[in-house]
Amino acid sequence: MLPFRFNRAQEYVHAKIEAQRERLGMVRVIVVKARQQGFSTYVQGRYYHRLWRTGGSKRAFILTHSDDATSNLFRMAKGFQALHPPELLQPKLKAGNAKELIFEHNGSGYAVATAGNAEVGRSATFQYFHGSEVAFWPNAENHVAASMQAVGRIKGTEVILESTANGIGNFFHRTAMAALRGQSDFELIFTPWHWSAEYEMACPDGWDAPDEWMAYAQMHRLTWEQLYWAYCQNRIFAQAEGIPDDKPSPKFRQEYPATVEEAFQSSGNSFITAAQVVKAMKVEKEIVGHGPVILGVDPSRNGDKVGVIDRCGRRMGSRIADRIDPGGSVVYVADQIGAILNRIRPDVCNIDVGGVGAGVYDILVDRGYKNLNAVNFGSRPISAAPTGEYLYQNRRAEMYDAMREWFNSDAGVQIPDDDGLQGDICGPLWGSWGDTLPERKPGADH
Repeated sequence: MLPFRFNRAQEYVHAKIEAQRERLGMVRVIVVKARQQGFSTYVQGRYYHRLWRTGGSKRAFILTHSDDATSNLFRMAKGFQALHPPELLQPKLKAGNAKELIFEHNGSGYAVATAGNAEVGRSATFQYFHGSEVAFWPNAENHVAASMQAVGRIKGTEVILESTANGIGNFFHRTAMAALRGQSDFELIFTPWHWSAEYEMACPDGWDAPDEWMAYAQMHRLTWEQLYWAYCQNRIFAQAEGIPDDKPSPKFRQEYPATVEEAFQSSGNSFITAAQVVKAMKVEKEIVGHGPVILGVDPSRNGDKVGVIDRCGRRMGSRIADRIDPGGSVVYVADQIGAILNRIRPDVCNIDVGGVGAGVYDILVDRGYKNLNAVNFGSRPISAAPTGEYLYQNRRAEMYDAMREWFNSDAGVQIPDDDGLQGDICGPLWGSWGDTLPERKPGADH
């Protein structure tokens, strides 16, 4: 055990947090990080220091993604107390158990918990909150809502959320992107993997890095030792995924991002990759759509929003890309879609008729709208192999594969630069479903 000295990443985060505390009187930060950069150690040390020194009774609440992580973080807190320098008057404990630590002299202390199905911390009051590996929490929205209610939006309070990336469209991604755009109370802090001194490896004489690795090194100004470490670390991920190791793999970029954009572009296991979608959102030259205008509608009545978007050739969402409040009524949804049809006048309107969509479709047909196409996402696919077997699990999978091919167009495609849309498109994951394809019946009209 050694005295706690900040590494480069910890020093940077500490400076950012202290600057915000000085400016606002409170702390609200979300940290997107690479693996093993010492943020949990930093936050535990920070909160121990603040709780021990305070004159009043303050509480810190630590919420992690797994039981093992909860135990590890709490072990850190107890370690700071156990190794407290004697010359600084080691505080005595009023209470100390597997989930709680309270100082005797001021009543301040910690509580720890693991994120799960049940909301925790809702009925308590805390001044300091640390959310660890938030991207991996089940029911993250509910947990944060409960915890944020427990931490008042008042001066002296602190909320620190941190995690490696875990795909897009989840709470952590949405919160990070909102902070990046300046649309929330949170400030985004990012530290690249190559700030960690231990992520280096002696480079063998005569080693030639593949071209894409050389470009990666030049882009991020890596030393040869950093580049060789990254190449060797990436090789582990590439071999596990069964892909070439001549360039950074998606898993490496997720676990060890060099930029915040890279963390989210490369993370997850999306059927349509985040990299494909981001490329379509960040086109260098605007694409003008040619051909028929097709409108897609995914109706809802309660809970979910009604999704509406258009496509014209290689351009999607140039006329509309919106999520509409369903208002709890099929008639209300039909009214909204009818107004959009009147304004855009598409050549074809595809409506998902699974669930409440059938009612929306029927109302629009009764009102005289033409060129409406009823699509049941859960129905049998259209495509079949020459032997007669279905190529897809259902119509939805078939359409997603067609959209994946659309994103792969050599000429390029363009979609709105919208994080929510990116999350929707990248939501479905690829994998194996075994022998669950529906049986194709001979002689049936498919």
